[in-house]
Amino acid sequence: MNIGSIKENAQGIFVGKITTLTIAMTIALRVVQSANERAPKYDILALGTSRAWVKVGALFELFANGTGEAFLNGKLEDPSLASPLYVSAFRQTDGSYNLVWSRPTTRRRDLASEVAAKSDDALPPLPGEEGGEPQVQEGLGESSAEHGFGGEPQETGRKQRGKRETEAAE
Repeated sequence: MNIGSIKENAQGIFVGKITTLTIAMTIALRVVQSANERAPKYDILALGTSRAWVKVGALFELFANGTGEAFLNGKLEDPSLASPLYVSAFRQTDGSYNLVWSRPTTRRRDLASEVAAKSDDALPPLPGEEGGEPQVQEGLGESSAEHGFGGEPQETGRKQRGKRETEAAE
């Protein structure tokens, strides 16, 4: 699906717009100067609310398997986006690019959706339900100051040991 276009302006800079239901941004492409053949061809810059350009992604030059035709492929990623936006840019006869979006082919496992997808029958019974633990368990709600380990009563208050009791304990 086409979500935007990029055209070269009078200054020789590729500028365009991306528009979806939740995104409306002005973007520009800046050529990446690198001797590395694996480097992106362009940085993607977006015009922020403060009217400053912010780098939000990169486009790499790829070639179609069947025709050998060059196209650009990359993603936009920014904290303001719910998830990265994967895009491809295809050159048109007038020199502009049409931008299309795509979903990634391999998705990361989403644990929350996996848990939600399981049936409620797989959950253990709630406390107090048949087969579940009783709601009030023995020993809960009792102060450790009043009861020692093993349920034996314990003297309340602090008792200071005398010199003889201290020596005998050692």
